[in-house]
Amino acid sequence: MDLFAEKNVSPMLIAEMKEAFDDPGWIYELKLDGCRCVAYLEEGKVTLRNKRNMELLPRFPELTQIHKQTKKRCILDGELVVLSGGKPDFYELQKRTLMSDRFKIELGAAKLPASFIAYDCLQVGTRILLDVPLLERKDILADLIAENDRFAVSRYIPEKGIDLFQMTVIQELEGVVAKRKGSLYHMGKRTKDWIKFKRMADEDFVVCGYVLGKMPSLILGEFVNGELKYAGTVTMGVRQEDLKYLKKGVCPLKDRPKEKAEIVWCIPEMVCTVEYMPNTKDALRQPVYKGIRSDVF
Repeated sequence: MDLFAEKNVSPMLIAEMKEAFDDPGWIYELKLDGCRCVAYLEEGKVTLRNKRNMELLPRFPELTQIHKQTKKRCILDGELVVLSGGKPDFYELQKRTLMSDRFKIELGAAKLPASFIAYDCLQVGTRILLDVPLLERKDILADLIAENDRFAVSRYIPEKGIDLFQMTVIQELEGVVAKRKGSLYHMGKRTKDWIKFKRMADEDFVVCGYVLGKMPSLILGEFVNGELKYAGTVTMGVRQEDLKYLKKGVCPLKDRPKEKAEIVWCIPEMVCTVEYMPNTKDALRQPVYKGIRSDVF
């Protein structure tokens, strides 16, 4: 088997979110606010695919040379990030993933260039590493890459998950991913070998409509037993330009919300990510719009 043949790797997924913990059997690394990406790097060629196996390199031309930073052809799991103010900026990344105009893409690449951060190695040369324990894969990855501004390896620390998480809270970063040291790589599966600690919960919702205004709001829906039901609204973080991705339609919700303002209903084809304070209530608490997910719809 050679994973390069079809270039159809489905990345391993995080099973659940928990409170931060310390454990000598686990390692901890920063959870980056970016776009999950599998990189196929070989002589003279870079292929970048998201979780839906869509090609990303045309929208991130600044990464066309990262294959030169590896000793051998390889398949890497990692994250595409765009830094703004020294921190990953998901909104700026989202704008790039949704662009199609070549000139605007080049401008974006020059103004806020993206980087690929690798945190796992699935194949090196002809050797497939899916059944190799995590720490061994990490050692292979570290030896494989010469880092530069566009290409880096994710750092990790052993045992001290609580300290790392507290640092992300202070720095207002997204959170931490905990990984079991001896875990294998299960493509396309959610396993409890990977767990996240986050400052805020996040969830993907279907965009069902919007309310115009100086600060526009999105009407959110989620599928419950096969039916699209009202899930709340989000205003914080929504920009007028986000509305251009939405196509007008009729109310797609099973339970139409009682909004005072007039709602512009949309065809329910776009998915967005919303962060909110975890709680046991039905309503979203302090929701913040993060952006449209191009790897979901």
